[in-house]
Amino acid sequence: MNVRAAGRKLAAVAAPIASSQFELPPDHPGFSDPDYRARRARIAEVGSAYHHGDPIPDVSYTAEEGEVWQTVSTELAGKHRNYACREYLLGADRLMLPTAHVPQLREVDKQVHGLTGFHIYPVPGLVPIRTFYGSLAERTFLSTQYIRHHSVPFYTPEPDIVHEIIGHANMLANPVFADLYEAAGRASLRAASDVSLDAFSRVFWFTLEFGVVYEGGEVKAYGAGLLSSYGEIETFRDAEIRPWDLHGMAKQDYDITHYQPILFAAASFDRMLTDLHGFFSSYPASVAWEQ
Repeated sequence: MNVRAAGRKLAAVAAPIASSQFELPPDHPGFSDPDYRARRARIAEVGSAYHHGDPIPDVSYTAEEGEVWQTVSTELAGKHRNYACREYLLGADRLMLPTAHVPQLREVDKQVHGLTGFHIYPVPGLVPIRTFYGSLAERTFLSTQYIRHHSVPFYTPEPDIVHEIIGHANMLANPVFADLYEAAGRASLRAASDVSLDAFSRVFWFTLEFGVVYEGGEVKAYGAGLLSSYGEIETFRDAEIRPWDLHGMAKQDYDITHYQPILFAAASFDRMLTDLHGFFSSYPASVAWEQ
């Protein structure tokens, strides 16, 4: 399974989905399931009605949805011990997400905010790319609340609550990553042109979504897309692992519909952290992207 649309939040410019306009593409696993479609629309409506400052409304997840969460979160937790970098594991240990039931975003928001000052607020679906990135500058992560279709628990064609919470929230529970997300958000606000924002998005994709790093002589994952992908987390070492190159990332194309064939590995976690903070703090002045 690949979180194939982990990057659609990053690569697509889309308005929030109102329940009356809710649609699924024909290739979505739940497209032919009217109950799932109706369920997704109701959950999207919860996110549509939310306003910052209000209490985050709960979603009454069904037993079937709880089973999907339990299956995926339990399996991923085991894989993380083998494939995730230490700092991600520290964040996961601090957050201690439940495996027996889908956590409420209200609960996760409270925990993460207490740990790092980051908020996690609900949205109905895809949001404009500048809105998503810009919220990070305010230490706010915008999260979906729906969960993938029960027929394929290890696959999702879009970012669902598994990707958002197991992938991103575990990272945001660690201040090292939380500060990096904020720095990325601030950099995005300075990307005035579409060209510079696109270059920034590519770096975000190859780092905070699909980043890998050498640790103890092995390549370990720190990107949320890899860490929430049941299948890709076991195969990412088969990709072409290129040397750490932020400028190369900014020019590298990627396909959101397949496992990533190209990844960029930093020589160490400290090197990754130092270089990314430097890149984000000076972006876009650090490179003449528009030449």
